Amino acid sequence: MRFRKFWLIITLVTITGLNWSLLQTVAWTSMLANNLRTQSLGEAMTRTFDGQYPCPLCRAIAEAKKSEKKSAILSASQKLEFPPLTEGLALLPPPHSFLDPQLHAVAGLVRQKPPLPPPRTSLA
Repeated sequence: MRFRKFWLIITLVTITGLNWSLLQTVAWTSMLANNLRTQSLGEAMTRTFDGQYPCPLCRAIAEAKKSEKKSAILSASQKLEFPPLTEGLALLPPPHSFLDPQLHAVAGLVRQKPPLPPPRTSLA
């Protein structure tokens, strides 16, 4: 049971792209820590998050995301697509002759109010 839950979590993380977000967070944290050794906090944050100086891990993540998007585009182009309708779809009510006239008579009886007071039954 735990094995199934573990694989379900791994599958959901992969499908939602959370794995790339976690790796990117690790990359930014390590870049910030390295930049703080030689720069002030403001300069280190600017250099970390401006995108002009990516670390090797950031480059690898960006390449992996691009290749993943390309494969998703290829698989989307291979899906079956139905041609668009040439005419608009219109839903019309059924014709009046569709209903049985005898049903109208029964429906009229049902609309009548019940007798007051209700009749008593002998269940004794």
